[in-house]
Amino acid sequence: MPPFTSPPLPPSPSLQGTLYPDVIESCPPPGSGQKHSHTIKSHHNVGGLPADLKFTLIEPLRALFKDEVRALGRLPALNVPEAFIARHPFPGPGLAVRVLGDVTAGDALTTLRAVDEIFIECIKDAGLYDKIWQAFAVFLPVRSVGVQGDQRTHSHVVALRAVTSADGMTADWYPFEASFLRAASARICNLVPAVNRVVYDVTSKPPSTIEWE
Repeated sequence: MPPFTSPPLPPSPSLQGTLYPDVIESCPPPGSGQKHSHTIKSHHNVGGLPADLKFTLIEPLRALFKDEVRALGRLPALNVPEAFIARHPFPGPGLAVRVLGDVTAGDALTTLRAVDEIFIECIKDAGLYDKIWQAFAVFLPVRSVGVQGDQRTHSHVVALRAVTSADGMTADWYPFEASFLRAASARICNLVPAVNRVVYDVTSKPPSTIEWE
């Protein structure tokens, strides 16, 4: 009797939170049967996967906009915590897409992570988190001259971005009070020594996108 060999296992499934805006803004690969004229966002799930996947891809939310996904999540039968549903969107590749220029764990990412945490804390402390669709910081590939005490500094510049939206296809920048921006900027520069200048993005979508990448 020949030795027993187990049958090959089917490819392991992989779950992605792809939404319909991802499909619209990413140019699908050839042969996908989907046609879009331009690739707007290169980091979305849709545009970065090889044709010969070694696993089964499951995308249950692919045909829905973000507001529709949130409405689905609020169905009583699912019992999803509201804090989870209302959480701001976050890019799949993580903070790397918010670093313009070289991505370095020791400098850019460390600085950006600290700035982003302070910015979100300021928003939550002001009771504004649920009024904003998405908020985050961007690390810029430039340095600027500053002053600390009586010493010259030549440190990093970061941009803050906060928008309101319904489905992510269009967005308006959030009109923070000047006092909020003043306090957030001061807190960032005081707590993150690598940063000496903070700017706020006041561009809507379109002509910009929400993320800077």
